Amino acid sequence: MIAGSNSSARPRVLHVYKDFYPPVIGGVEMTINMMAEGCRDEYDVSVLVNSGTRRTSEEVINGTRVIRVAEWGRAASAPFSPAFVSALAREAKNADILHFHHPNPTGDLARFMSRPAPPAVMTYHSDVVRQQKAMAVYGPLQNWMMSRCQVIMPTSPNYMESSPWLARHRERCAVVPLGIRIEEFTESPVVQTRAAEIRAGILGKSESSLPLILFVGRLRYYKGLQFLIAAMRDIDAQLILAGSGPMESELRRLAAELRVADRIHFLGNIVDDEKLACYYAADVFCMPSHLRSEAFGISQVEAMATGLPVVSTRIASGVPYVNADGISGLTVEPENPLALAEAINRIITNDDLRKRLGDGARTRARVEFSAGRMCSDVKRVYRSVLETPLSET
Repeated sequence: MIAGSNSSARPRVLHVYKDFYPPVIGGVEMTINMMAEGCRDEYDVSVLVNSGTRRTSEEVINGTRVIRVAEWGRAASAPFSPAFVSALAREAKNADILHFHHPNPTGDLARFMSRPAPPAVMTYHSDVVRQQKAMAVYGPLQNWMMSRCQVIMPTSPNYMESSPWLARHRERCAVVPLGIRIEEFTESPVVQTRAAEIRAGILGKSESSLPLILFVGRLRYYKGLQFLIAAMRDIDAQLILAGSGPMESELRRLAAELRVADRIHFLGNIVDDEKLACYYAADVFCMPSHLRSEAFGISQVEAMATGLPVVSTRIASGVPYVNADGISGLTVEPENPLALAEAINRIITNDDLRKRLGDGARTRARVEFSAGRMCSDVKRVYRSVLETPLSET
């Protein structure tokens, strides 16, 4: 029997990462939350993360036990946490499966140093893209970690094909696309009213027929928003940027320089209800990301779930997998403002095309990218691991 197992209880899964939602709002953090809640019918799930402080704490969030381990600080977003080694060793004794989320050097190092007994799986969210110099040190540890996971779960077939790290471990890979709670993206009378208010507030009475383009996400270096802002010179529409981030000042300056600032609206961080209303207020969603750091683009799925057609880029990641060209939206070459403008204009000037792509987007989101489907796939992986003797890996 696998270490930590108990034949009279549900198998126990321990997720390992650096943060958890709540309170940290991020794609990986929210995915772990959904996996924890969505697998609870068959598994007893706990989460081991860092606390962001010098204190260790423990709490139960919506039925999920969350252990937050003290840290001394972070470098290149990775927590420095000597206590994480002993915490993983302690928690692993009561686990049947360890579920790591990559990239997370802190968790990988803790496993290397503690060598816990339970088998491990990994959701591979992204390559390490920006901190390439760090790979000289982290690369061997990452390779060691991947070689000792029974199953590695890339989030799209595109990413599995384009990642040199995943290519080394192809025989261990099983694609599990990310998902969202689709039911949270339905339109209610309250959302409908707020969406109308957003349109009226941005467009005004004199321009109420103008289209609205929407982007939702952090304003970060890999999002390609400079190309979308440049594209606005050739689009007769208004643009909403919902989110904040380190690129905001630079993007505002660029909008002023290109004389499109009067048609670009920086909303900053918005709460979930307001975000949902923005989706229903808009006519098209745009994800102009130009680097592989955008590994999946979960906000595309959110937009698609509300029936918004998507314009995104054909970068070597899961982005064009999520937004199927000609089905849920249009895809264009990255770093190309003219191509972005042409695709957006095709949609906003053709009601039939916009409706067809919007309907296709909603269907694709519900069929391919629901939290329920994601969790079913994850549970299937767990079952396969528990049925496979550890000595055979």
